[in-house]
Amino acid sequence: MGNALSEIWRGHTVNLQETRIKPGDTEKITINLGPVDLGKIDLLVQEGFYSNRTDLIRTAIRNELATHVDVIKETVSRKRLVLGLQQVSRAELEAARTAGEQLHIQVLGMASIDPDVTPELAMEAIGSISVLGVLHASPAVKAALGPRIH
Repeated sequence: MGNALSEIWRGHTVNLQETRIKPGDTEKITINLGPVDLGKIDLLVQEGFYSNRTDLIRTAIRNELATHVDVIKETVSRKRLVLGLQQVSRAELEAARTAGEQLHIQVLGMASIDPDVTPELAMEAIGSISVLGVLHASPAVKAALGPRIH
């Protein structure tokens, strides 16, 4: 999430946990554009409105997300999503397992399961994962949790 969304959410008090994602925490996406749209983007870059194509696309996405901010806030609150980054540690999973509980992870942003978490521990301590954004976990943990990832 960029600064635009961080500013929108500041001070919003509902049942969610907000953690800012560092600027380096980004994911690469690929989009297909027609030659005319791409040419228009290049024209705006050439005319100095944007520093490069990525700058224009990020700005356009942030502006579009800002127009839907009320829907996003209501849905985050209703679904009780963690907003930003949720780091899941081995210690947290071991504590859940010891208590005989399973975590149900719901994130809008990024969920990250520590690399020292074994597939067996993940299976015992994680009941479900729903991530709107990015899930970082070892390939073995992702494979073990496959049916529980929504």
